[in-house]
Amino acid sequence: MRMAVDRGLLGQVESTLFAHSEVIVALVVGILTLTFSLYALHRLRRPMGARFREVLASRDELAVLMHPNPDPDAMAAAIGVACLAEQVGTDTTLQFTGQIRHQENRAFRTVLDLDLDCIDHVSDLAAEHVVLVDHNTPRGFAGASAVLPFAVVDHHPGEGAGEEYTDVRTDYGSCSSIVAEYFQDIGAKPVPPDQHASEIDAEYTLPSTVATGLLYGILADTKHLTSGSSAADFRACSYLSTGVDEDLLDRIANPQVSAEVLEIKARAIAGRQISGSFAVSDVGQLSNVDAIPQAADELIQLEGVTAVVVCGEREGTVYLSGRSRDDRVHMGRALEAAVDEIPNSSAGGHARMGGGQIQERIALPNGGEEQAESVPRPELIDRLFRSMSGDI
Repeated sequence: MRMAVDRGLLGQVESTLFAHSEVIVALVVGILTLTFSLYALHRLRRPMGARFREVLASRDELAVLMHPNPDPDAMAAAIGVACLAEQVGTDTTLQFTGQIRHQENRAFRTVLDLDLDCIDHVSDLAAEHVVLVDHNTPRGFAGASAVLPFAVVDHHPGEGAGEEYTDVRTDYGSCSSIVAEYFQDIGAKPVPPDQHASEIDAEYTLPSTVATGLLYGILADTKHLTSGSSAADFRACSYLSTGVDEDLLDRIANPQVSAEVLEIKARAIAGRQISGSFAVSDVGQLSNVDAIPQAADELIQLEGVTAVVVCGEREGTVYLSGRSRDDRVHMGRALEAAVDEIPNSSAGGHARMGGGQIQERIALPNGGEEQAESVPRPELIDRLFRSMSGDI
């Protein structure tokens, strides 16, 4: 009799389940969907540093690529990424294009004893997977347009993105601040200059040389936290401070200046053209293109000048560097507008500073060169003035 009751009860349950099968299926699907959504939300809410750490750990080797003629912010971000990659078991090679000529840049590389590899062609990339730092579109070497970055970490405006990871924060004053934040996100402890990493009780550490480099990268790109800096840049400096080697920092910050740089600065000041509160100076031919932004930094300090552009030429390419302390002039957009209709040109940047290039000679696949369509220098200077005035 008991068996008959059990069978009857089982039959009722089966009938109920069958009658409400659609409801039960919907309930199960809902539970699974909710579980997946909560998991996805948890993943998305993780700090960017934790996400970037996992991205780095997913590959055996990476090429960390800086922008052409890298500055302290680019080099600092690169060594920071390499340091984090090393701690998760990923081999990295730091690479760049162009030259490291600015005395500050050379001092940064020398004092921190950086192993950087210069490349000219896409085939020179050390790994299949490329991480871009301090820029978001590969450029400056043959075949750059064919490179699909694996990851991008940058603070400049642009449309570039990484295949697996993209972190572009245009509200940050430097890329170094983003990388410093990654270390802070994962609980890494900066190593004081008088200690070794083995003495620190932490899963992840930030070596003193890297902390020093990141701090200087922030200071260099924000004019010592006086231009374009955000609260994040100040927080990053505070986090890095315990690991900074003041002796190394002083050696980087006070390098010797070459005679050519001083000459270019003098040439820019003496040859400046003024229109209202705007200045443009053509310094002509030069061998050290890093002298151009340094000359722009000097000109913007002149009394009565609120926005400046300095241009100079090296090996068939005209380089532009602009500075603005005028709320009417967004320098990046002004330079972009000035060269917009000029073939083989590019420009951009932030509100306070920007840069650009105009190629007047184009390299051919056979190793030769051809003359590109060029713009007479008086016409270019006129375009720069009109662009700063908002006329183009």
